[in-house]
Amino acid sequence: MNNQKAIFAPIKRTRTFEDVSDKIKQLIFDDVLKPGEKLPSEAQLAQQFGVGRQTVREALRLLEISGFITIHRGGSGGPIIKDTILNRISDLFLDAFRIKKVTLAELTVARLEIEKVVLNHVIDNVEESDIRSLQKNVAEARKKIDNNIVATEENIQFHILLAQASRNHVFFIVVESIMAIVGDFLSRIGPDVETSDNVVSYHEDIVKAIAEKKRTKAINLLEQHLLEVRNRLKPFVNQKKESNSK
Repeated sequence: MNNQKAIFAPIKRTRTFEDVSDKIKQLIFDDVLKPGEKLPSEAQLAQQFGVGRQTVREALRLLEISGFITIHRGGSGGPIIKDTILNRISDLFLDAFRIKKVTLAELTVARLEIEKVVLNHVIDNVEESDIRSLQKNVAEARKKIDNNIVATEENIQFHILLAQASRNHVFFIVVESIMAIVGDFLSRIGPDVETSDNVVSYHEDIVKAIAEKKRTKAINLLEQHLLEVRNRLKPFVNQKKESNSK
């Protein structure tokens, strides 16, 4: 009997605002509420759920933090269904990588293994619309380089577009999160136009290989590209470490 007492504990009741948040999330999962739809006002939600307005306010705040809605302020504002969950995941990944102090070498190894698998699926599933998107991306990047401007944003987006072309949501989520880490590295290091130019050249060749369904060539180019990026960024990383240690 004493042992039984030890294994049982009081049940923790969930907070009401979490129940309200869960109900709204379920409606989103069930496609009852769709992206772009505006939710009823706080007063209306409170009445429909049979709870206080403060409870509704806390539930909406939780949904906003989780990336399910955005809240527009002002008279014509209010809560709107909007999927920003991927942004939240990327932010969490970035925080985790900063805490663990991920190195450029670790990041490169992970990218190589993951993006080679992604590229394999791209070769199998790519459509003409994907190739056009990739070609547009590298054209915009090339235009910046020709004007002596780094094309960091376009170069990061290139890898996200690749993941999108794999037709695998998990690859897309993982690659977008990893590219958030890459973007953080680049923002702290500040790559030069020459490095950016080199990246764009590789991207142009990779797109051409994908369009021609040359699997081995595309994967080899990707591997060379990521290793060269690592080698080009290494001096900047070392320089940054030295300046921080002074």
